[in-house]
Amino acid sequence: MKLILSTISVLSLTLFSAQTKISDSIKENKINEITLIAKKATVESKADRTVFNVANSSILAGNTSWEILQMTPLVSIDNNDVIKAEGENVTVYINDRKSIFTGKELKEYLKTIPAENLMKIEVITSPSSRYETSGEVINIVLKKLTNEGIKGSVTANNSQNAKNSQYSNLNINYHKGSFTQNFTGSYSDNTRISKNENENFFYANNSLTKISTEGTEIGKSPSFSSASEFELNDKNTLGLILEFYQNNRNSFSNALGNNYINNIFQNSYVQNQNLNGYNQNLGNNLYYKYYDKEKNKILDLNLGFNYDSTVDTNDRILMKSNSQIPTGNRILANNENREYYLKADYSQNIGKSEDHLEFGGKIDFRNNAIPYDFLNLTNNAYVFDETRSNDFHYQENLNSLYINFSKTYFKKLETRVGLRYEYINFKIRQIVGNIERKDSYGTFLPNLLLKYSFSDDYNLSATYNHNLWRPWYSEFNPFLLPTDDGTFYRGNINLQPNPSDRIGLKLGLFKKYFISANYSFTNQDYWDTYLVENGNTISQPVNFNGKSLRYSLNLNTNQTFFKNKLNVNFNLGLNYIDDSDFNKKNNLDRKSYITNINASSNLSYTNLFNENINVNAFFTLFTPNNGNSFSNKPSIFHNISATKIFKDLGLEATLRLVNPFSKLKFDNTTFAPIGTFRNKVVVDYHGFSFTLVKRFGNQKVKDVSKTDVEKESGGAK
Repeated sequence: MKLILSTISVLSLTLFSAQTKISDSIKENKINEITLIAKKATVESKADRTVFNVANSSILAGNTSWEILQMTPLVSIDNNDVIKAEGENVTVYINDRKSIFTGKELKEYLKTIPAENLMKIEVITSPSSRYETSGEVINIVLKKLTNEGIKGSVTANNSQNAKNSQYSNLNINYHKGSFTQNFTGSYSDNTRISKNENENFFYANNSLTKISTEGTEIGKSPSFSSASEFELNDKNTLGLILEFYQNNRNSFSNALGNNYINNIFQNSYVQNQNLNGYNQNLGNNLYYKYYDKEKNKILDLNLGFNYDSTVDTNDRILMKSNSQIPTGNRILANNENREYYLKADYSQNIGKSEDHLEFGGKIDFRNNAIPYDFLNLTNNAYVFDETRSNDFHYQENLNSLYINFSKTYFKKLETRVGLRYEYINFKIRQIVGNIERKDSYGTFLPNLLLKYSFSDDYNLSATYNHNLWRPWYSEFNPFLLPTDDGTFYRGNINLQPNPSDRIGLKLGLFKKYFISANYSFTNQDYWDTYLVENGNTISQPVNFNGKSLRYSLNLNTNQTFFKNKLNVNFNLGLNYIDDSDFNKKNNLDRKSYITNINASSNLSYTNLFNENINVNAFFTLFTPNNGNSFSNKPSIFHNISATKIFKDLGLEATLRLVNPFSKLKFDNTTFAPIGTFRNKVVVDYHGFSFTLVKRFGNQKVKDVSKTDVEKESGGAK
């Protein structure tokens, strides 16, 4: 921490020196002309969202979209790449279109999008009924280049963490008349090292298992995306979006486990794991837009198909200290998931007033197949085990309708009332064991937004959202899967959805200071817990009953200094959780009242010493609590970067230090009725990277229109 504070002090002195040099330079020259350039604040806080305006910001250089997402106010990402906003679950959209990627695949895909493509990132804490979400929304808005001709950029990056990794990208935009074509292609060759320590303690017999795991994953990932748009006339547009991502991976790990009873050593084991395979994701979206600017009427039709697959071979060999005969297994995966959807959205003003009506719906079909072939290691050969092989199928039809109405009273009170109805019909089927489940239900999801502006400098917003968090299809899969550390994971075919309610207040002062308070509650939830079967430790998601109350307070400010050259954003969040009822009903021996602190700051300085040098420093401290899993200590993420711009050459060079003073670590304990399970992780995100970007063509950017994002006041486009 002392090193971090020292570095911030040195950085501040450097920036002050730079400002002194700038001031002296200004004194020596007569000003013949003054040009005022309007510039959005880096962070804008609106009634239902916080907007991170990163276009043309110095923080973009040398980064990918994933790194910028990590720096976004209110956002935190844990060691499993789970993204949260204000501690709540999120759904990620790209250009207001729900992303086909989740989890680690979303991370890898965003790492293929250069940060220079970003216009802004919206953290929508109170989504309108238009959004398909069970919590909050992160909307990543990309730039739109509309000047004539061909333009683009080439990026090359080399990163040195525990191992060396490379990344390259080609970004091309072509616009002529009514036609626009964007193409992005990238390739990465990454090597990552992971270190985990687990302590599994069981109340029944006072037994403790300590597991140390070290793994290496090598991934070679090509990807491309294409966006074609043709304007039929000034009101009608056709477009096609194509996305492809593949990760060819090879991973291997070694786990050492030691078993104790009453602190007396019993036995040990060693497990080696080796996996070879690949993941593929393919998405396409054909859309039609009608936009009458004069009457503010918008019709947006989308037809899409998404496909992803996993093909791999995973071998695990286990050697116990009390046996000389190795045991193990081989699992062959060939998973395929398909989604088909049709989506329609319409909005317009009512009469000549600014009252706004928006409604729409979506028809969505999913067909997911997860077959696993299980082979046992016998006499140094793998033998097919029909009793443990699995063919799991999940089919779903989810239909939804929504309506939003926005109205302003007295020119001061802005309102938005929304209602979403979703009806789901799904079928789960496992061939082995002849297990089957069919279910269907409908859900109303209301939301409300009120904003009162006392003056230009003071406003107060109130929001309410009713949410429903549904299990992901793979969480239903009851197939027992071995993990890399010698334990097992199994889904739960009987999982139920989790409803929750959230109420929020936000106070805005002088357009620079924002204070928000939130209260959310739920009477049930499903979390990962642990159980023991046949001597094996198994984690699986299970429904729990009991009240869980959450209170949060967030402070945010964005300031500029030195003629807008220095931008400072600071965010502080306090979270208080009351799980006393929940713990009592589920026999959990853990703290009932928990307080968390999350803080982040971002400093960026443009044109240091008038030498086209941009400097950025980012710091965040957060506690990644999730359900019945609690952080034992805060995690700290920080980086410092400097970019030199060579305007005549169209070239940018960036040096970035990632967590230079301490490695990123996570330390969590999960509480279950049978015991406690502690997991400590050291993330291989500690080192430096060097990036070169070569630009060509005219890089003029067109800002997004009302067809891309909602208005602050009430959820219209």
